[in-house]
Amino acid sequence: MFSNWLINVIVNTIILMMIAGYMPNTIHLSGVGAALAASLVLSVLNLIVKPILILLSLPVTILTLGLFIFVINALMLWITSAIMGPSFQIMGFGTALFAAIIMAVCQVIIQTFIIKPLRRR
Repeated sequence: MFSNWLINVIVNTIILMMIAGYMPNTIHLSGVGAALAASLVLSVLNLIVKPILILLSLPVTILTLGLFIFVINALMLWITSAIMGPSFQIMGFGTALFAAIIMAVCQVIIQTFIIKPLRRR
C-alpha cells in the first residue's frame, strides 16, 4: 500500500518536472524539491478532496462519459498550485486541464510499460 503511494508520488514528481520543462511559460516549477512537494500535496488532495468532487459531479461525469474526470484532475492541479504558492504556478485553468490530460496519459504509459512489468518479476 505504502509502496504504491510512494511510486505514484515519484512518478508524479517526474511528470510534473517534465511538463514544467516543456511548458516553461505557462507552468513554473522552482526545482526538484518543489516538484516533490507539489506531488505530495496533489497526492493528499487526490486522497481527500477528489472523491468528494467525483461524487458531487457524478451526473456530469456520466453525461460526459467520464471526460469530466479530466476537469476534476485539472482542478486538483490548480488547487495544488494555489497551495504551493510561487514555487509551483499554473497560469490559467486551460493550462491545468492540458497538464492534467498529459499527466493522465503519462501515468498510464508508465504504469503499463514500466511498473507492471517490474512487478511481475
